[in-house]
Amino acid sequence: MDLQGRAVPSVDRLRVLLMFFHTMAQIMAEQEVENLSGLSTNPEKDIFVVRENGTTCLMAEFAAKFIVPYDVWASNYVDLITEQADIALTRGAEVRGRCGHSESELQVFWVDRAYALTMLFVKVTPSPAGRGAEAPRGCGKWRPLGLRTQTLRGRLKRASPAQQESHNMSKGPEGTWRLSKVQFVYDSSEKTHFKDAVSAGKHTANSHHLSALVTPAGKSYECQAQQTISLASSDPQKTVTMILSAVHIQPFDIISDFVFSEEHKCPVDEREQLEETLPLILGLILGLVIVVTLAIYHVHHKMTANQVQIPRDRSQYKHMG
Repeated sequence: MDLQGRAVPSVDRLRVLLMFFHTMAQIMAEQEVENLSGLSTNPEKDIFVVRENGTTCLMAEFAAKFIVPYDVWASNYVDLITEQADIALTRGAEVRGRCGHSESELQVFWVDRAYALTMLFVKVTPSPAGRGAEAPRGCGKWRPLGLRTQTLRGRLKRASPAQQESHNMSKGPEGTWRLSKVQFVYDSSEKTHFKDAVSAGKHTANSHHLSALVTPAGKSYECQAQQTISLASSDPQKTVTMILSAVHIQPFDIISDFVFSEEHKCPVDEREQLEETLPLILGLILGLVIVVTLAIYHVHHKMTANQVQIPRDRSQYKHMG
């Protein structure tokens, strides 16, 4: 009995010690903070980086603006009229994020948390039956990153062909990832963008059955063109419009720190690129045809000039010889 009484406290002490080390490891991981301020050359385009265990697990570079309708009283203080607030994602934003095997999330707060943007990304891998299925969820922790919005000019790069090939060979069955949910929280009592809103206060706008930015697994999504996403607001009968542009995002399968994988371009960019290069290609073809035609004419003219001209009028034969 005495031995058992001594063994129980020892086990308890060991358990408490293990819990202490586990808690300390979590705290140390959550204290990971990175500040990359001042690297952005475009004041409208921002970049957010989420890191876990010392490596980059999510990168998102984009410009965002929100068109928010709200009601104000008319001059007679009887009727309501609808105004519009244009809210841009600004510098100095607070960033939080989590990374998982099948879900990654990015949260951005700005203007003293009057505005908050949440973007949820989901990765889908093919099932053995051939139909897409979500991969098992990861257990990523929240990582407060206290980042300002930036563009990593010298550090954000595309993965080299050798890195990409090695990564493609090592990963499992190819699937896709997508942006599956967007939530925008705004405070219409904030005076910078809202002027005398009737229903002033916090409102939440959510996407509905969203499947955007669909990209093959292992690749980053890139789109310079503007894209709009409609969000249903808790403010009755109001729809918030989110406008994204200059987008470059990768929430999964990042090969190494600050390195985007091979780009998957949106159809609009591909079409615009084709429209830009097609006139150049047609001009080169036309120029080549002109050069070939002139060369043939020059060769033909030179050959015919060296031939003896035989007169067609027989009376001229007597002058020959």
